[in-house]
Amino acid sequence: MNDLHPGKNPEMQMNKALQSAIQFSVDHESTWTREVDGEWGVHIKDPAPWNRLLGPVHDRGPVSGALALDSRVLATWGEPDRADLTFSIAKTYLALLAGVAHDRGLLPDLDEAVHVLVPGIGFDDPHNAQVTWAQLLQQTSEWQGVCFGLSDQADHYRAVTFGEPPNGKKGDLRPLQAPGTYWEYNDVRINQLSLALLHLFGAPLPDVFREAIARPCGASENWRWVGYDHAWVEIGGRRVQSVPGGTHWGGGMSISANDQLKIAQMLLDDGMAAGRRVLSREWIARMRAPCAIAPYYGYLVWLNTARKMFPGVPASSYFGVGAGSSFMWIEPSLRLALIVRWLNPDYANEFFACVYEAVKSL
Repeated sequence: MNDLHPGKNPEMQMNKALQSAIQFSVDHESTWTREVDGEWGVHIKDPAPWNRLLGPVHDRGPVSGALALDSRVLATWGEPDRADLTFSIAKTYLALLAGVAHDRGLLPDLDEAVHVLVPGIGFDDPHNAQVTWAQLLQQTSEWQGVCFGLSDQADHYRAVTFGEPPNGKKGDLRPLQAPGTYWEYNDVRINQLSLALLHLFGAPLPDVFREAIARPCGASENWRWVGYDHAWVEIGGRRVQSVPGGTHWGGGMSISANDQLKIAQMLLDDGMAAGRRVLSREWIARMRAPCAIAPYYGYLVWLNTARKMFPGVPASSYFGVGAGSSFMWIEPSLRLALIVRWLNPDYANEFFACVYEAVKSL
């Protein structure tokens, strides 16, 4: 089955263990305030001049989620239809768009230098001319430059929960390595990937996402993907906004848990949704292939290789992760897809382990 559908009574399908797991998430809400204030977001941890918003943000909802097992919706909780900022899960959505480009023949060789297909947008100098699409998707590109006023230096030595700790202070200038030889979670480079995909498609990425991903997966129209206030370029004679792969400096993707679940289900079904091929099976496999120098990472998804990321669930699990925190969890061995929003990340492993144990017997 590829089409998400509810049971006759989803509430009756939940055993006490699953109800308890869901309550655990509700009881361990994000420490971020629900109303946007001066201590809200990712940019506040950046050194000046990068510690300011460049695009819109909005207040958030409560802990919310949606869970499907073998294409059947078992549970939703919180406000699952509320479109909320999903932060870096937008990176995973960029990987989906790269897959659309690949499947359409627009991006045939992931190991080709980016400047070959999209010259003149920041990949032409001797260092950046070596950067490939695969390196951007794996966060090993070492692209250097300024993208919409933000320098790649803003995320030098950036520490992320599931990566290896850096050997330096965030924002300090770091000696660049050869592209493909160093892994670093860097939002500016991801924004540069988004800009490259915009030029590759020659159309606004939200429009491509709607037509190629969201609608085929059965998502609602209640989502939006916006860029920084000044992130406009000319494409084919018209003014188009480039969108970021997150909400580090504002903007990004606002989408509901229920819509995210439909996209996660498509990934779980190896690119199929409602009997229709959305992405190739080959592309989904590429996304899940471990990066050679960062085996916990694929194409803009986090991998549970050796159960390092979340010890409480199988190594086959993979995730989209956004600050705040938002999680998309896909577990192929159980045919499980789960979205949870605004969960305190300190309790994520325990929550996922509780859900895993609860659904194993269903």
